[in-house]
Amino acid sequence: MKKITVLLLISILSITANAQRIETINETVSKFFIATDNKEWGKVENIFALKVELDYSSMNGNPAVELSPKQITNSWKTILPGFTHTHHQIGNLITSVNGKTAQVFCYGTATHYLEDDAGNIWTVVGSYNFELKHLDNQWRISKMKFNYKYQDGNTNLPAKAIENVKQ
Repeated sequence: MKKITVLLLISILSITANAQRIETINETVSKFFIATDNKEWGKVENIFALKVELDYSSMNGNPAVELSPKQITNSWKTILPGFTHTHHQIGNLITSVNGKTAQVFCYGTATHYLEDDAGNIWTVVGSYNFELKHLDNQWRISKMKFNYKYQDGNTNLPAKAIENVKQ
């Protein structure tokens, strides 16, 4: 009976530890999108690994690239601050962990707001595949792939946002 109790206790502790690890990983992904929307570039960079494979090929046709966190945020700074607001909403997270590597799949909707006579909203919908590595005692994004589904609204807003940044 003692042996069964000990095994049961070990199983419960293992399940609890895994659940806590998954919660921390999912929170890292959520914090990434919140920091991006808040244009807190230092926080965004700190969530990334030293090199990140970034893949938006399904949306823009360009191949995946490996970039530093600073290169990524420098690129995003050429457009995102040009919008009055951005809002990334994620959901349906499916997370698996294998040692110090985690995979996260989630749905994502990015809404971009900028006043314009042709419409104030540009929305992009798709899903994401993330890979995170446990480095320096924290989970960091090492791969980010966007799986484009569709966009809606004023598709001229990105060009206007880029122009706003240049001014």
